Amino acid sequence: MISSINPSIKLVAVLIPGILLGLTYGVFTPLLYFIFMLMVTFTMTNIPILRWLKLFSPFIILALGFAWTTMLYANQTFSGGEEIFSLWAFEVTAGSFQTGVSVGLRSLCFGALSLMFILTTDSTKLMLSFMQQFKLPPKITYGILAGYRFLPVFQHELQILRQAHRVRGFSRARGIKGRLNQFRRYAIPLLANGIRKAERVSIAMESKGFTGDTDRTHYHRMTVGKRDWLFFALMVGVLIAVFALSYYLGYLQIFGKQF
Repeated sequence: MISSINPSIKLVAVLIPGILLGLTYGVFTPLLYFIFMLMVTFTMTNIPILRWLKLFSPFIILALGFAWTTMLYANQTFSGGEEIFSLWAFEVTAGSFQTGVSVGLRSLCFGALSLMFILTTDSTKLMLSFMQQFKLPPKITYGILAGYRFLPVFQHELQILRQAHRVRGFSRARGIKGRLNQFRRYAIPLLANGIRKAERVSIAMESKGFTGDTDRTHYHRMTVGKRDWLFFALMVGVLIAVFALSYYLGYLQIFGKQF
């Protein structure tokens, strides 16, 4: 299962395809890799399909927006070919249409890669892996982890503030001025509580030895095994195979240049 892969290896295995796919402007390459990502997500993870579709739907809307904008505003390098249709003063050609579809598919690939990493990675293991594999200072990694843990606390405190204001007769604000005043009423108590909690956490971390020293022992060791390297080889190897197949079939395009 992907959730058991070392987070550092998983992060690199996701970043490399994301960077390389950003260089392609064809349709065939991102389409094949997106299909591969769907197969990996639904066969090697325990993510429910309905939950994945709910979380992935914003990426679909963004991809459609990127594709449509690229079709209308493609420059001369990518807007060659015959005219397909026109809309007011905009002309959509075969080249701009292909470029827009390519941008949309790349956006879907980025979304699929991001969701797979986020939904299968534990934040604590990710920070531990950064310390042990990337050798990041514990002061930075534990600080990030502590800040991440504060988010649910702030959400709970915001709900308490809203309920307390509602009990005291403060209804939901209307208008720009009312919303600004409401934001100030919420922001000041949250900021004060956040400063107090941050001070307590910093003192507790320093008292327990969470300094900038990287030479320290860990109760939970994050190791890199054969399964991690196999996953890395799968993600990168399939992408290389897709690039090779696109080149063999004459569909590979990098920065608008056909290969």
